[in-house]
Amino acid sequence: MYGILFLGIIIMGYTVAPNFYVRNISKSIKHKLDAPEKLIALTFDDGPDERYTNEVLDILKEHNVKATFFVVARKVEKNKDIIHRMKAEEHEIGLHTLNHKSAWLMGPVKTLKEIKEAKIILENEGIELKYYRPPWGTFNLFTLISASKNKLKTILWSVNAYDWRKNNSPDKISKTLLDRIEKQSIIVLHDSGGAKLAPYNTIGALKRVIPILLEKGYKFVSVDK
Repeated sequence: MYGILFLGIIIMGYTVAPNFYVRNISKSIKHKLDAPEKLIALTFDDGPDERYTNEVLDILKEHNVKATFFVVARKVEKNKDIIHRMKAEEHEIGLHTLNHKSAWLMGPVKTLKEIKEAKIILENEGIELKYYRPPWGTFNLFTLISASKNKLKTILWSVNAYDWRKNNSPDKISKTLLDRIEKQSIIVLHDSGGAKLAPYNTIGALKRVIPILLEKGYKFVSVDK
């Protein structure tokens, strides 16, 4: 009994408590933009993906919108052309770890390795990394330490449309975004992963939402801007 209790305390101290503190109390991470204007930031997680990411980039290019892509390094190795397109079209590229593993499932050494090795892969492609977002927005005791050691600022979000869910749709995603977005919002979407073909819902929503927000006077910027 005491062994189970001790194990529970260790788990709480390594995952649940740090996760709560970082997401709800810490001032070291960013949830929103620091700007008084009607600026908003589109961010995309889990790519690059040859099935979806180029379509997202096409929409952004059509409307002259800049975004931030938090990429998985192993996927970068398979889709270098997409990464170089992002860079050429002046989008910000951030890090989403090496293998997209939850921080709650990684020990200290693995946590450090996931960021360090991923950063090397991106830098070898000429990408200067400044920002980091952990998969699922989860933290363990060493997540921020690892990010800081690699000189990366951690970015979360203020608007989540849950576009990766199975029963979502372009209509539902669009409504969620339009209802929740306000100035300084950082929006998290996905150009890979989630339910089967889920990014096509995201693509459909982007086609509807971007023109509406531009008409309302919002300006899209990358996190870096």
